[in-house]
Amino acid sequence: MNLSVSTKHMELFECLASSTRIKILESLFEGPKNIGELANLLGISPAIVTRHIAKMEKAGLVRTESLPGKRGLQKLCHAIEQSITLQFSKRASDETHKYHLISIPIGQYSAYEVTPTCGLASTRGLIGMCDDPRYFSAPDRFEAAILWFASGYVEYRIPSYVLWPPSLRSISISMEICSEYPVYNETWPSDIHFYLGDVLLGVWTCPGDFGKQRGVYTPEWWNLGTQHGLLKTICVTKEGTMLDGVRLSHVTLDQIPIAPGNDLRFRIAAPPDAERCGGVNLFGRGFGNYDQDIEVRTEYQTDPNQA
Repeated sequence: MNLSVSTKHMELFECLASSTRIKILESLFEGPKNIGELANLLGISPAIVTRHIAKMEKAGLVRTESLPGKRGLQKLCHAIEQSITLQFSKRASDETHKYHLISIPIGQYSAYEVTPTCGLASTRGLIGMCDDPRYFSAPDRFEAAILWFASGYVEYRIPSYVLWPPSLRSISISMEICSEYPVYNETWPSDIHFYLGDVLLGVWTCPGDFGKQRGVYTPEWWNLGTQHGLLKTICVTKEGTMLDGVRLSHVTLDQIPIAPGNDLRFRIAAPPDAERCGGVNLFGRGFGNYDQDIEVRTEYQTDPNQA
């Protein structure tokens, strides 16, 4: 998220001025939690946590959902943003920032090349057979809510209608992702490469393939080990590429081949010749800890005098 430093964002700034709310965010970055879990972690009452969450939800920092619990409904809390970039600009008040959001199902890849271990599954069951790359071409792959491969790549097309050069300010892509190991291995690193329009944005080393703790949204029938990933957000701006707010590379928007009418290709890869070729697990809606597919957010600006 990119924000101008102005009074219209005071609710968000006030949220970040509380050490308790910062601790809540730190906990939610590790995965969704209910009110009771947050209260136990912080050593405060559930009523106080509820008031903090209400304020954070109003500011757009968290979202909540009501799910069945042991004693009625429980409120599950999720962190929305992994990074916030503040824009200290003299012209911030003269610019109008607009956003476009799209969600790309993880099975809607336009190209792939994978090696076993590999496979796909929907929220209802496996798609085809495990460790047979041919099923990555199956018609029902569009229903996939999790996919995995030991090496190779999957590639997605970002529709051209979300790209507005030259007024484009940033492209942010978020996804839940981790390494791939047969069953699972919490300490199995993988050098995961991210490309946009054939340009390497950078390499992130995932620390493992997570299976010790069941994913919040992972279906009950799933028994193949891997449970959830980590939510990662890549943001490309005119200043460089960030991963969760930390610089990943010096690749800027100007280096990405963006043209009106042309879709932009986004590739997630685990090259076989990488130093740590540990594969990829990619989670979609209905699997893992975050109920989302690949989320693409484009920010652009317009001059209000020309509107």
